[in-house]
Amino acid sequence: MHPRQRTHRTAALAGAALLTAVALAGCGGSPEAAPPDRESVTATSPAPDPRPTGRPAALGSQKPDWKKCRAPEGGDAPGSRWRCATVQVPLDYAKPDGDTIGISLIRRQARDSRARIGSLLFNFGGPGGSGVSMLPQAASEYGKLNSRYDLVSFDPRGVAASEGVDCRSDGATEAALKRVDMTPDTPAEEAAFVEDGVDMGAGCEKNSGTVLPHLTTTNTARDMDLIRQVLGDEKLYYFGISYGTELGGTYAHLFPTHVGRVVLDAVVDPTADTVGHARNQTEGFQRALENYLKDRGEDPEAGSARIARLLAKLDESPLPTDSGRMLSESLALTGIVTPLYSKDSWPVLTQALDEAENNGTGNTLLALADSYNGRDDAGHYDTMTQSQRAISCADDHARPALDDARALLPEFRELSPVFGAFLAWDTAGWCAGWPVPGEHDTPEASAPGAAPILVIGTTGDPATPYEGAKRMADELGEGVGVMLTNRGEGHGSYGTGTCVTDRTDAYLLDGKVPADGSVCSS
Repeated sequence: MHPRQRTHRTAALAGAALLTAVALAGCGGSPEAAPPDRESVTATSPAPDPRPTGRPAALGSQKPDWKKCRAPEGGDAPGSRWRCATVQVPLDYAKPDGDTIGISLIRRQARDSRARIGSLLFNFGGPGGSGVSMLPQAASEYGKLNSRYDLVSFDPRGVAASEGVDCRSDGATEAALKRVDMTPDTPAEEAAFVEDGVDMGAGCEKNSGTVLPHLTTTNTARDMDLIRQVLGDEKLYYFGISYGTELGGTYAHLFPTHVGRVVLDAVVDPTADTVGHARNQTEGFQRALENYLKDRGEDPEAGSARIARLLAKLDESPLPTDSGRMLSESLALTGIVTPLYSKDSWPVLTQALDEAENNGTGNTLLALADSYNGRDDAGHYDTMTQSQRAISCADDHARPALDDARALLPEFRELSPVFGAFLAWDTAGWCAGWPVPGEHDTPEASAPGAAPILVIGTTGDPATPYEGAKRMADELGEGVGVMLTNRGEGHGSYGTGTCVTDRTDAYLLDGKVPADGSVCSS
């Protein structure tokens, strides 16, 4: 499990599906839930050469051939109002006249064509999340915006239908989850931990080596500007969630004069490097866990110690499940993380922990882990984690070694007895031996001259802690980053309360920019 900044709506969907499965099946097996949007503790930082590169005029003048959408892998075809198309972008922007790759788009046109503003482009996070799959699932939340905007999303380069990477088979993924301890305790476990990262990178290079060096956030931001041009918009209207905020900040830096109305919700800290992101998430997940424990009337320190003891027992003796698979410490940790993304899913966490501690079985925690890992009942895994790793490691210049991670353990365990060890070790395991060098340490988000950008931070966000939103607003620059605080829980704020939703709608639909420093309560 690499913590991913999933959107609040997919976490809630997964939680609702799990509650139903528990009620109907007595925790027997994995539910069928929409694959969650997930994101890495990726290092981020300024691109070496942030200046936009050229592109052939023919690419900018493409006319998308909008057709009825096919069903995405593992899902159903969207309704009749949706149309899909593919646009061509340079594989390598340093060689704009060279090879191209296709970027898959999905669109639902504005209901009121006479009052239409333009296209509102979405990125729901990851990196590695499929916008083509996600937007139809989430569209009901954006019904008011659809009155005047075409709702548009895309599969970023390296994702799903847009040259999605292929790194590892389902069988190899299953074997790795059984074999690899994400909090290694012995030299043998440490070696297996690092070897798994090297093996993943080798698989990506073997099957997707042509695109692997070009899967950076910087290149995806350039793709977005080409999409803007192809859609016929003078300015980019954009809604970025989670990793989508890093992408939005990168776009604003590269193309400040093309920024229209841009919303960044559940914001990635642009000032944090690899270790900084891990530290932020350690604090964020621990804060969310303590808020959950307080909500159920339990002392946070005692509750955290209780859960840490459960994980230590699982490290020695995994729990059985009705499926015949075993719940390991690593899978249990993933299962605990999943419902922390949405307060609506907290009851699932209570059920899962009660089952593991009092019944001695791990059905619900395993189901939560499967939802997070993109595994269906037949044992098929989606490719989101593979795309996420390829994009993260193309971005991330830092490659901490085991000794570096080991040195972090005392600090991180002090920050969180539940999540600290995993997140410390993860700094060394995620991009271990990756075949492509990373582009930067932290992303550049400064955007002097850009129009005001709405930056929304939620105080209880576990995956992109609140403090990162303020840093993003500061990095965008005075008069550009407009901070809106949401006092609440969960990953992402739009649609969770009327205050944030109404202010965001007023900004996107009418251009009403909230006062910088405004506060809402969910």
